[in-house]
Amino acid sequence: MNSKIYSLLVYFPLLIACQSGQNLHVSQITPQTNLYLDSQFISLNLVPIETEEEIFQLNDAMRAMVQDKLINNLTDHQKSYILLKHLFNKENIALSYDGNANVTASQAYQSKVANCMSLTILAYALADEAGMNISFQEVEVPEYWVRNGQYNLLTGHVNLLVRESDDINLRVVWGEKTTKIDFDPFVAKKRFPSHIITKKTLLAMFYNNKGAEALVNNNFPLAYQYLKKATLTDNQFDSAWGNLGILYKFSGQLDMAEKAYNHAIGLNRDNLTSLGNLALLLNKQGRTSEALPIEEYIHNLRVKNPYYHALLGNEAFFNKFYQQALQHYKKAIYLNDEQHEFYLGLAKVYYEQGKLLSSKNAMKKALALTKTKDTKKLYIAKLNFLQDQETAHN
Repeated sequence: MNSKIYSLLVYFPLLIACQSGQNLHVSQITPQTNLYLDSQFISLNLVPIETEEEIFQLNDAMRAMVQDKLINNLTDHQKSYILLKHLFNKENIALSYDGNANVTASQAYQSKVANCMSLTILAYALADEAGMNISFQEVEVPEYWVRNGQYNLLTGHVNLLVRESDDINLRVVWGEKTTKIDFDPFVAKKRFPSHIITKKTLLAMFYNNKGAEALVNNNFPLAYQYLKKATLTDNQFDSAWGNLGILYKFSGQLDMAEKAYNHAIGLNRDNLTSLGNLALLLNKQGRTSEALPIEEYIHNLRVKNPYYHALLGNEAFFNKFYQQALQHYKKAIYLNDEQHEFYLGLAKVYYEQGKLLSSKNAMKKALALTKTKDTKKLYIAKLNFLQDQETAHN
C-alpha cells in the first residue's frame, strides 16, 4: 500500500504481549481554547499558510483544460474518465506518486507529482470548475506505518467520489451511478469502507500533513502554525490534536502534551496513535501503572494487524535487533503474504545477517508483488546490488 493522507507521527514503543481487556479511563476533554501555546512558538521567519482559495486555485493551463475537455454535454461519469485519462496518461499530465508531495492543486498540476491528498485536491479543483457533482471520501484502511528517520508515520487515505448530476435524463433506476478518482489501485481493489468528509475536514488534513512534515524536519514554529490551523479549520479532527500533543512533548511542554492527547482521544476513542503516545508520555514521567492498561488495550486491538507486526519489525531493525525483526516480519507475512514491504523488511534483515541468498530471494518476492513502476525500479536496483554482492563473495 502506498497511500498517504495525513501523517500522524508516532514514536512507537515495542509493546509486550498482554492479555488484559480492562476498560480505559482518560481525562475529560479540555476546551480547545486552553490548548494553544502561541508565545512558545514565535518565529522571525513566518511562512504564510496556504489559504483555502490558494489550495484549490486553478492556473490558466488548468482552466484551459477544463474548457477544452470537461465543458460538454457528457455525463459526469464520462467526464470523470476523461479527467482520469488526462491526469494519468503519458500523453497528458502523467502524474507520478510521491507520498511526501503535500502540495496545492496548481503545484501538483505543474510539477506532475502528488500524493493521494494532493491528487484529491487537484481532481476536485478541476471537477468543481467543470460543475461536476463531487464529494471527498476518507477510506478506512487498516493502520499502516512508514518510518521516516526516528519517526513512524501513520498513513491513511482519501479519494474523490463523482456522482451523476441531478438531471432527470441521467437518473439511474437501480442504484446510484458513481465513479471514484483514486491514486491507489490497492485501496480501490480491496473495497475498504469509506465515508464522506467535508471540505473543511479535507483542508484540516492538508494542514495536518504540512504540520507533520515540519515536525519531522524539526521546524517547530512552522509545525505549530500548521497544526493550529488544522485544529481551527476543523476542531473535531482528532489527528491534528494528537500531533499537536507530540509537538508539545518534543518542546518540553509535557502537561500540555498530555492535555492535547486526551483531547484527541476524547474526540475519537479509536485514536490508537494518541493513546500510544499518551502511554509513552506517562512512562516517561514514571507513571507506569497508568500507561500499562493503555499499552495492553492497544496491543490487543492491533495484534491481528499485519502492519502492526511490520511496524515492530521496523522498530527492531532500526534498533539493530535483527532476530526480533525477522520474527516480526515473518508474523506479518503469515497474516498477509501479499505485501511487498514485508518481504523488503526480510531482505534487509537477511542482508545484515550476512545471508545473501535469503536476502536475494526475499527481494525477488518483493519485486514480484509490487505494482508501482518507481518501486519496481528501486527493487530491481536492490536486487542487482545483492547479486553483485553474492558474486563477489563466491
